[in-house]
Amino acid sequence: MVTGPAVRISPTDLNRLLISLEVKFVVLSECLVSEGYCLEMGTVNAPGIHYNISGSGRLVIKGHPPIELKPHTLVIVPPKSAFRIEAEGFHRGQQNLRTVDGDLVAVAKDTIHYVSAGDGEPEIVLICGYFDACYGSAVDLFGALTAPIVEQFAEQDRLDTTLRDALSELVSQEVGAGAMSATLLKLVIVHILRRSLHSNNLWVERFSLLRDPQIARVFAEMASNPGGQHTVNSLAQNAYLSRSAFMARFVEVVGQPPMNVLRDLRMRQAAEQLRTGQIPIEQVVRNSGYESRSSFARAFRKAFNMDPSEYRSAADAGTAPTSTTLGLHVDCVDEAPARYVAPEFS
Repeated sequence: MVTGPAVRISPTDLNRLLISLEVKFVVLSECLVSEGYCLEMGTVNAPGIHYNISGSGRLVIKGHPPIELKPHTLVIVPPKSAFRIEAEGFHRGQQNLRTVDGDLVAVAKDTIHYVSAGDGEPEIVLICGYFDACYGSAVDLFGALTAPIVEQFAEQDRLDTTLRDALSELVSQEVGAGAMSATLLKLVIVHILRRSLHSNNLWVERFSLLRDPQIARVFAEMASNPGGQHTVNSLAQNAYLSRSAFMARFVEVVGQPPMNVLRDLRMRQAAEQLRTGQIPIEQVVRNSGYESRSSFARAFRKAFNMDPSEYRSAADAGTAPTSTTLGLHVDCVDEAPARYVAPEFS
């Protein structure tokens, strides 16, 4: 008998988490694989999203069962995972597929990569992107993923249209193209995480925040209102846990103590306000939940290696770092795709 999912995050808390989530592309590509071909892709230090536009075949990640690809199949591949895409020929007894190294045939145009295996009509067309989905430098939502996420969507979900629009935005290189493409990718991530409310698929249980509703409620409150007067005691009360139980559960789920996470969330908010508005620094300090400018400045300097006023000047000049290029995410965002070494697939 099929049973429903375990008790998980509430729709209200998931909504708050999704509003606060930052999503950015590392790279976006279009992959075309002809019948009888196999496209092998190397490792990248970021999760990958692969949406099958048309055709059939399979995606094979080392150490995991092959994933059948049909139109509108979406696969999220864990970071640092080499994989291969096989066109439908393997179903017809073509055991010796012609293998193409994706790193060698990739053609870059602006921020788009085009990767093709075979020179005939493609059997499989996928839009593939590596991305960063995080809460500032505090929590990388997909960073600890160790097994693929697989969901079958339908034509009416229009995810193919959304991803093609993201490609078009990046190709256009118009003002705001990066922001628009990131927004479109976030729409896709929202589609996936919505399914965590009802899906029986086991991938839902791989996200600590999605399977622990008490800690999720607290984290959602912190992420949506970093400047609130949060303390360990108030957060524990909001989770309906004792202080010690809350601390243990929070670290287990999130990976860091709550006050460390809160500081990072506050610095992200402060950087955004310094970057995008003319809010006086004193107001930024208050909005961040700090009572004194000196304590705020110390925390900000530790995060960004510059004072708030210096950061605002750098932002005006277009040279200020963003919160997602700090701490846990520097490798994910800045590292180029690793040179591919063909793995031994089982």
